Amino acid sequence: MTAFDRRITPARPDLAAAHLKGQVEAERFVEGRPARVELPILPMAPTRQVNAARDTELLLGEEVQVYDVQGGYAYIQSERDGYVGYVVEPALRPRRAPATHRVWTRHTHVYPGPSIKLPPNFIAPMNARLTIERTSNEFSVTDTGAHVITAHLVPVDNRAADFVAVAELFVGTPYLWAGRTSLGIDCSGLVQTALEAAGVAAPRDSDMQEKALGQPVDLAPDLSGLKRGDLVFWKGHVGIMTSPTELLHANGHHMMVVREPVAEAVARIREKSFGAVTSVKRMSVAAE
Repeated sequence: MTAFDRRITPARPDLAAAHLKGQVEAERFVEGRPARVELPILPMAPTRQVNAARDTELLLGEEVQVYDVQGGYAYIQSERDGYVGYVVEPALRPRRAPATHRVWTRHTHVYPGPSIKLPPNFIAPMNARLTIERTSNEFSVTDTGAHVITAHLVPVDNRAADFVAVAELFVGTPYLWAGRTSLGIDCSGLVQTALEAAGVAAPRDSDMQEKALGQPVDLAPDLSGLKRGDLVFWKGHVGIMTSPTELLHANGHHMMVVREPVAEAVARIREKSFGAVTSVKRMSVAAE
């Protein structure tokens, strides 16, 4: 049978997705059931344990395939990036009309009615997807009756011109393992979030991103030749060049998203954490 990456393959010894029949071993094969995330931020973990370390987060409006439900947890695959894992089942709802808009600000408040004086229902993060039924200059109303500031939304197929500028909006955001939002984000989550805003599909984890994104660039010993938008990879880490000499990254040293001289970051990381740079990949969706 074909070897597979459990992070992106909906397969367990007892169960697997029907389309994997003949590729993986499992006791039974099932068709997925389509669903949509109804919480603003939904943690995903590799097991059903309550305190399991998380792999990633799903956002409001993201669509998934549900393969199993047991003990209040659903075993799912994200249609956004293919990630597989467990989420709390009550956070999922049947799909309604397709999403029409997404949040383009770092986050926005979602209100129960057309007034900013009302206590918000919750905060929706960047790239959360909403189905808007009607719009005014101030508010847009979702298919659930929630009200969102119109200026904080763009059509779902809108594309940011510069993914680096999007990433720079997160400077100062706390570091959070598996995080994907302005409430907390990790290194690969920052890359994925910024690229999604620019219309570029990116895998979730840094090792996947290193394989899938951009074109290889030789790294000079003195770090010359880097450009804005280059992705710098280590084994287990990734950062974004904001200029030929400055690196933007979410990291556990500062415990936040920071911009710092790339030479300082490379030296510190080589000595204290992830070792030497493994590659540089050049993206085509960054302004010079």
